[in-house]
Amino acid sequence: MVVMSQPQAAMRQYSADADSSHWAVDKKARLECSLNHEVPYYGEAVFSVTASKNKDLTFNLDMVVRPETYAFAGLQSVPPVWRPGVPARDIGQMQLLKKFDGELDNVLSWEMLSELEKGYFPTFHYKDWQNSQDQISVALSSVNFKQAYWAFLQCRDNLLPYSFEDISFTVMNYKKNSSELTKSSRKRLDMIGEYLNNDPNIESIYISAYTDSHGGRWPNLELSRKRAEAIKEYITAKGVAAERIVTEGLGEKRHVAPNDNEIGRNRNRRVVIQISRP
Repeated sequence: MVVMSQPQAAMRQYSADADSSHWAVDKKARLECSLNHEVPYYGEAVFSVTASKNKDLTFNLDMVVRPETYAFAGLQSVPPVWRPGVPARDIGQMQLLKKFDGELDNVLSWEMLSELEKGYFPTFHYKDWQNSQDQISVALSSVNFKQAYWAFLQCRDNLLPYSFEDISFTVMNYKKNSSELTKSSRKRLDMIGEYLNNDPNIESIYISAYTDSHGGRWPNLELSRKRAEAIKEYITAKGVAAERIVTEGLGEKRHVAPNDNEIGRNRNRRVVIQISRP
């Protein structure tokens, strides 16, 4: 009689040791910051934040071998070896999606950073999708973390308080019979200019200018063209190539409000800026 032995379950552990633990900050002008940590023979852990009002944090576990099924990974804060007797603490879980990296939202991402700052090791546990007998453990090392973390926080603090989506479509208004923008529109244009100073990947900008119905069709057409060109000059001064900017003066066409009252005419004296990138 042949007795078949049962396969032995194993815990495969991935983490950087004290000598290989490295944290690095990568920043793209004032638009994006990331804090990166390589997990040897597994992949990379990335905390990132982009320019926006809230500057929310996200975490991405970039796996060289992505999941083959749908599951959940438990997340614990594990104490360092020099703190024997201190138990690991459950802090959440991460959903694993087939063929995708693991991701966490703002709340859990900040909690992981706070545990790393205290010297703990945020650690994921899940069943191996390629070998049902094995468990996988992926730990983020807190060794050499604090200095990079401080640089990351400073980078985040310096991000613009608005995103590309906030400036990609803009309607601004003009003073009566003038190419001068209203006060609020000048502030809006300055915001767009600040963004353009930091994003080299602008693909095209379309500027269309309009007038109200007062002053005659031909003078209004010329005024709208003048307004569009003035915006173009401002944007090219921010470093955007002139050939990527298209302007159009449409005069009294396409009114968005009645012209028989001041409020409506104020709305019709406008310029629309549409920005795209790859």
